[in-house]
Amino acid sequence: MKPNVKAFFDDQTFTVSYAVHEDSSRACAIIDSVLDFDHASGRTGTSSADQIIAYVHAKDLKTEWILESHVHADHLSAAPYLQQELGGKIGIGHHIVEVQETFGKIFNEGTEFQRDGSQFDALFREGDSFHIGQMRGDVLHTPGHTPACLTYVIGDAAFVGDTLFMPDFGTARCDFPGGSSETLFASIQKILSLPDETRIFVGHDYKAPGRDEYAWETTVGEQKALNIHIGQGRSIEEFVEMRDARDATLSKPKLILPSLQVNMRAGQMPPADEQGDVFLKLPINKL
Repeated sequence: MKPNVKAFFDDQTFTVSYAVHEDSSRACAIIDSVLDFDHASGRTGTSSADQIIAYVHAKDLKTEWILESHVHADHLSAAPYLQQELGGKIGIGHHIVEVQETFGKIFNEGTEFQRDGSQFDALFREGDSFHIGQMRGDVLHTPGHTPACLTYVIGDAAFVGDTLFMPDFGTARCDFPGGSSETLFASIQKILSLPDETRIFVGHDYKAPGRDEYAWETTVGEQKALNIHIGQGRSIEEFVEMRDARDATLSKPKLILPSLQVNMRAGQMPPADEQGDVFLKLPINKL
């Protein structure tokens, strides 16, 4: 089965969102959407999400799922807005509860913040499946970047979030709370055990040195042969040494603090105060 995949690239956060659909029932899923956010002004916008909505309407599609590959640290999710406009259920990995526990403490959210994943409509575990019309999607738990990372395998397409990038760019960082380069190595082996012809759709692209165009589609076979971090049978010892050394040089994503507060709530903003105003917190020396 070869689902139709439409990519939407957000050049402010280098994020790729996807609409996945079949022809027979017009059912679709949306993966890793983006809510526009201007850090300097604190203003949100929906232009990125509106492109997806326009596509869904133009194709006369019915949205059944709004899926998150993980709790993103580099952009805010537009899942609630898309659900309001298009319907569908919001899904993420069951290990979101670990992320909520960790960041609930970091942001001092108190007991009113539920840490049971109840903000989402569905919590997926390894081996779970779901349907988009007649298409079956299978869930792989692929942690390492974060504890809750999932890969969604829909027909011949695998949506890997941040676990893998294009072969010339490598793999995800593992230095966020709950991350692990050893765990990421094992997760990547799970993805690479899929058939070589499986299409891989990545969650970000930053144009590797020497490449002039953004790209987001590759294959399992290309990753095994060409990925600069994990390809050609690199050992776990080599990978962990490389990944940990590289992570030590990386700065935190610009939008990590607003993103985590919103995305651990399934894209909802924190509760408004008595005047109806919404505030995001800026914890000092916590990350």
